Amino acid sequence: MTPLAKMEEYGHEEVIFCQNKDVGLRAIIAIHDTTLGPALGGTRMWPYKTEEEALLDVLRLSRAMTYKAAAAGLNLGGGKAVIIGDPKKDKSEALFRAFGRFVESLKGRFITGEDVGIDVNDIEYMYMETRYVSGLSPAHGGGGDPAPVTAFGVLQGLQACVQEKLGRDSLKGLSVAVQGLGHVGFNLAARLIEEGVHVIGTDIDPEKVERARSELKIEIVNPEEIYDVDADIFAPCALGAVLNDHTIPRMKFKIIAGAANNQLEEDRHGVELHRRGILYAPDYVINAGGLINVYVELEGYDRERALRMTRGIYYNLRRVFDISRRENIPTFQAADRLVEERIAMVRRLKSMYTGQVVHRFRWEMR
Repeated sequence: MTPLAKMEEYGHEEVIFCQNKDVGLRAIIAIHDTTLGPALGGTRMWPYKTEEEALLDVLRLSRAMTYKAAAAGLNLGGGKAVIIGDPKKDKSEALFRAFGRFVESLKGRFITGEDVGIDVNDIEYMYMETRYVSGLSPAHGGGGDPAPVTAFGVLQGLQACVQEKLGRDSLKGLSVAVQGLGHVGFNLAARLIEEGVHVIGTDIDPEKVERARSELKIEIVNPEEIYDVDADIFAPCALGAVLNDHTIPRMKFKIIAGAANNQLEEDRHGVELHRRGILYAPDYVINAGGLINVYVELEGYDRERALRMTRGIYYNLRRVFDISRRENIPTFQAADRLVEERIAMVRRLKSMYTGQVVHRFRWEMR
C-alpha cells in the first residue's frame, strides 16, 4: 500500500517526510485531524526496521492523538512524529535542532513534545529552533516530564475500572501486572504501591528492570511471562499491539488498563476481550494525562490545574462504560462513538459560524 493510500485509510490531513543527511535525521510528522485545534503529539525516537514500519506507527499514533484530545474534552487535534534511530546511540544536538526546524516550518499546525526515546533535554534542543514544543523544563515555564501526570491519570482510570468490573472503591489488595517500567510505568508502579497494590513488573531494558527492583522492591518476571501471570489487572505501559491473537488467550486478567498507545493489534481483538468478559479501558481515554499536562502548559503551566483536569479521566471512562453496558458493545467502540460525535458537533458549529460570517459580510456590503 502506498503512503497516500495509507493516509486515506487513516483519514490524515498531512504527512511530512523529513531528512537531513548531514546530521543523520530521518523523521516523519503526521497531522491527522485539526477540527478541534492544532495537532499536538509527542515525538518518538525508535530504531524501526523499515520506513514502512515507521510510517504505519506514526499514522496510528497520530490518529490516536485526535481521539485522545477529543475524549479528554480538549480543543486540540491529533498529530505525532517519529525519528528513525536508536535513542541510546544516535542522539545529538544537531539532530534535534534540525528536526525543530521542520516543526517550525509548519507554523503551529503541529506542536510536539516527549514520547518514547525522547526526554526533556531533547525537547530543549528542539526549542532552540521552534516555539511549537511542549514538555519544557520548569526553568522555561514548562511542566517538565509529563510521565508522572500520565501515570496519575492511569491511576484514576484504574479506579473507574475496578468500580465498574469489581464493584470496589479501592485498589488496595489487588494485583497489577505492569508491562514497561519506563517513565510512565515506573511512576504508575510507585503510585500503585502507595495504594496497597501488589505489583508485578517487566521490561525489555535490564537497566529499567534493575531500577524498579531496587527502588520499588516489586516482583519481576521475564517480558514474555507477563501475559501469563495471575493478576487482577494488566497495565500495558510500553509499545502497542500487545493485545493480539497470541496474548489474549493466555490472559487471566479481569481488567486491562494501561498507558501504552494502540494496545489493540486490530479492532477485532477489542471485540474478543468484550466476548471474554475482560474489561478494557480504551488506551486513548485512560492515558490522556500527559496530553492534559501539555495542554495546561500551552495556556501557562499550573501543576494543580493539570492534576485537577486529569482527575476527569475517571468520569470519561465511566461514560464510556455506561455506553458499552447500555448498548452491549465493546468499550473501544463506545469510546470511538463518544469522540466521533464530539468532532462532528464541532464541525457543524464551525460550518454554521462560517455561514454566519459570510451572511453578515454580504449585508454590510449593501
